[in-house]
Amino acid sequence: MSTLSPCLCPFPPDTVELRGLGFGGNLRGMKAARMHAYGGPDVVHCDHDAPVPAPGPKEVQIEVHASSVNPIDCKIRAGSLRGALRYDLPRTLGMDVSGVVSAVGTKVTRFKVGDAVVASPNPKTPGTWAEFTCVRESEAGRKPANLTHQEAAGLPLAFLTAWQALVDTAKLQPGERVLIQAGAGGVGTLAIQVAKHLGAYVITTCSARNADLVRSLGADEVIDYRATPWDEAVKDCDVVLDALGPAEAIKARKVVRRGGRIVGITTGLPERVVKSGPILGLIGTGCFMAKAMAGSRLKSGIRSRFITRKAIGAQLDVMAELCESGAIRPVVDSVFGLDDIQVALKLSDSGRARGKIILGIK
Repeated sequence: MSTLSPCLCPFPPDTVELRGLGFGGNLRGMKAARMHAYGGPDVVHCDHDAPVPAPGPKEVQIEVHASSVNPIDCKIRAGSLRGALRYDLPRTLGMDVSGVVSAVGTKVTRFKVGDAVVASPNPKTPGTWAEFTCVRESEAGRKPANLTHQEAAGLPLAFLTAWQALVDTAKLQPGERVLIQAGAGGVGTLAIQVAKHLGAYVITTCSARNADLVRSLGADEVIDYRATPWDEAVKDCDVVLDALGPAEAIKARKVVRRGGRIVGITTGLPERVVKSGPILGLIGTGCFMAKAMAGSRLKSGIRSRFITRKAIGAQLDVMAELCESGAIRPVVDSVFGLDDIQVALKLSDSGRARGKIILGIK
């Protein structure tokens, strides 16, 4: 337990364990990339006086070494998820973190100060684009020992999405044929590797410039979606990981065998919010999901599901094992400092990143 004077310690003395002075020696504030309004990349500023978050009894405080920028961060920033997620502003964004535990709550048992960890917190509680962040103990896992923090920071959200889609939902089996859309993206690069680890025959879509990359990750068959309609180039799939959304969802039924499975990881909510507003956009998305799932089953016996990524620390421990065994590896497009957050956001908005956009913070 720290012996810091109560007047200097920002937490009640019986709430957390502190490592030295903590917070990089700065008890007044920290550097954080915060959204001050909804809009383009310029609404996110790198502030130097953001409050240091205090961990609750079941939370760990993490000294952040690296984070990443995900498409969902940009959708939140643009305001296109306001039907489902609302925040007080300014708000620190970010849902990937690799770092070192700097303080623990009184009810934390899995981690101690000094542990290297990774996490992808719940979308309702982002905050990893900062020098310090707090996550629930249940949301954190151990950092892969063979990766740097910058490499590890690009994995949690994408891995959890891929694992929960292919393993928990689709229950992908050895020898099955799986189509993974957008194979060169953050989720796609991990999904290819997870599917290959499971023993599946992996088909993926990407542009021609990314064909060698996805083959190096384990793709058995690559479709250049710009040259060939993907729904005409493949058939008799057991599983489709749908990352393209409603505009392409109906096409997925054409390539799945009767009794197969479609798992959607995007619902079109952002586009509907832009068109109809937060409330009607949310209602419209719910109707679309229900119709798509029922339609697939009635027309062709296909099981269609939409998922949202859950923050499960135990699955991140599985991720660490797969990394250390060589079964999966990160794909990093570029690394930016926190002061360059707007540049990183513009790259994410462009949709041209190969793999993950990393924020190096420490």
